[in-house]
Amino acid sequence: MRIAVIGGGPGGLYFGVLARRLGFADEVTVWERHEPDETFGFGVVLSDRALDGIERADAALVAELRPILARWDDIEVHCAGSTFTAGGNRFTAVSRTGLLTALQRRCARLGVLVRHGGEITDAQALAADHDVVVAADGVNSLTRQRLAAAFRPSVRTGACRYIWLGSNMELDSFKFYVVDTPGGALLVHAYPDSDHSSTLVLEMSETAWHAAGFADVAPAQLAPGEGDERSIEIISELCKDILGGHKLHGNNSRWLRFPTVHCQSWRHRNIVLIGDAAHTAHFSIGSGTQLAMDDASALAQCLHAHPDTEAALAAYEAERRPAVLSLQRAARASQEWFENVDRYTRQAPQQFAVNLLTRSRRVSYAGLRRRAPEFVGRAERWFAEAADGRAGPPMLQPFTLAGVDLVNRVVAAPGEVFSTRRGAPDDFHLVHLGGAALGGAGLVLTGPLSVSATGTAAPAGAGLYTGEQEAGWRRVVDFVHAHSPAKVGAQLGHFGPDGSAPPPGELRRAFTAAARRAVDGFDLLELDCAHGGLLSSLLSPAADGRGGEGRSLRERLAYPLEVFGAIREVWPAERPISLRISPARWYPDGEGADEVAEIADEFAARGATALHVCADSQSDADRYADRIRNRSGHDNGLAVIAAGPISAADVNTIVLAGRADLCVVDGSPVNWPWHAADGTSPRSATHDQP
Repeated sequence: MRIAVIGGGPGGLYFGVLARRLGFADEVTVWERHEPDETFGFGVVLSDRALDGIERADAALVAELRPILARWDDIEVHCAGSTFTAGGNRFTAVSRTGLLTALQRRCARLGVLVRHGGEITDAQALAADHDVVVAADGVNSLTRQRLAAAFRPSVRTGACRYIWLGSNMELDSFKFYVVDTPGGALLVHAYPDSDHSSTLVLEMSETAWHAAGFADVAPAQLAPGEGDERSIEIISELCKDILGGHKLHGNNSRWLRFPTVHCQSWRHRNIVLIGDAAHTAHFSIGSGTQLAMDDASALAQCLHAHPDTEAALAAYEAERRPAVLSLQRAARASQEWFENVDRYTRQAPQQFAVNLLTRSRRVSYAGLRRRAPEFVGRAERWFAEAADGRAGPPMLQPFTLAGVDLVNRVVAAPGEVFSTRRGAPDDFHLVHLGGAALGGAGLVLTGPLSVSATGTAAPAGAGLYTGEQEAGWRRVVDFVHAHSPAKVGAQLGHFGPDGSAPPPGELRRAFTAAARRAVDGFDLLELDCAHGGLLSSLLSPAADGRGGEGRSLRERLAYPLEVFGAIREVWPAERPISLRISPARWYPDGEGADEVAEIADEFAARGATALHVCADSQSDADRYADRIRNRSGHDNGLAVIAAGPISAADVNTIVLAGRADLCVVDGSPVNWPWHAADGTSPRSATHDQP
């Protein structure tokens, strides 16, 4: 084969090495627009897995790199005068210059021709006399731009400003620093790239960037290779306690916003994209260099295995796309965390550190505990002390909800609607909900209870609008109270089809009557405004046939708030009252968090004590619960309940990181495998019954 590579970065050069090593290419030419000594960037991070893969593919390359590698095991978090260390991470870094030099030497030895100083502007012309053209021309790929109709790219620009710098500071681990500035936090990601140098990536919100004075000094444009020296001077002053007298230096360093690149296709005829040309992942979780080298390896293996070029390129994309998309999802969660870091700096330092290390949702409490038992042990002790609990996993710590004491952070709620006789619960409900309580849940919810015969969630669904129903639920609640420490909550709503709801005044009276019936026994009352109910359709901004579309939030809130005020008047002031919502259904693009927080504030101002956020995915439930708890929860006093496909193991991560106070655990409560991280069951940890 005759192969052309556009871009002489690590991904392009590594592909050239592998193409020659595997023997499927007689001729490989790499075109690089910069001269050999024009290298921009600083340290490149590689996981141990990536390094092992490179060694298997080309042991000679790794042998050349080993003398210049920097390795570390620990990640340190420095915030609010405290330092927290989590071990067991096993990462490696190397200077970009050192990596490129080693790759260029391997290319020379293997007969890969590298042409410097010329830019390829027409990939299709190159493709005419080559079997394959590999476009490894980076985040600003000219190939991707010129063939946009084929690759169908999209670019999402991040909200933060960031800048890459180098230093002569010697580090022995990866370190996160939170630096207070007048407009918000400056986040410093610092890691060693050799025995005597380090790389620093600094990022901050647009507000903090302006308040720190960078807008006044940062040049609108810089020549290639030129750095923003005045900004570096300001950063040196802001970070003087971190630097300890060491110097910062730039290398084509300027303030940027991170572009997340997606392409619907990575190939067009015999032209294929790899690395940043095809996709990017935020630097806080993904190394662009490692991604590019992984792409190069997969592409080389597919070209070696498939004699047909079209089949090889299709196999490459099929293999790599799922892994890249998974990493991009995690990277977006991490990026959004850093873009909103100012809401988390109000957390206790220990909780902030846990939140930071689990921000991508790829690192769990259980995984962190295996890797860094001392770090997690310290966090557990802090959390237990803050909760007035005793030693053990976070999910087992008590929580007080508006005067009602819950023995742990686990909530059980039926995942489906069960048939009843005339809307009254029977033995099945007693066994089902009683089993959840005996299984160890701190709070058990009834599932949807209609306030009228026309508003049941399913044919013969449960309700709380007759004396018979009231007596049936009192039997269930009395059983739970007699045999477990669990509390029980009633979920009131109207779930009938369009047109089934009575007039507003009559419906309001129905909610009030149901709330009065719940007073005798239930510990918590919940107004169900989640998907499928009348009140949800009134709150939703989407078109649904019930008049939600086109109205302001204030207008959409009017009737649900009226209903809530009516039940709040009859519900005892000393008992909690919750609001259940499904924001991911209202805002499927994930952009409605501010409006959801405003909804939460309005209900909190009228006496709500908890917000139950439910979603179809854990990430949605986690994200919205997090945004509400850490954006407005400190101001309105609402406890936050997260509900979605959340396993018992997930609860530890979510509550320890401060993303929610309580979690609804997914699955059948009768058959829950009640095991926390140390094998302790909630039941044995909460009461002494055999």
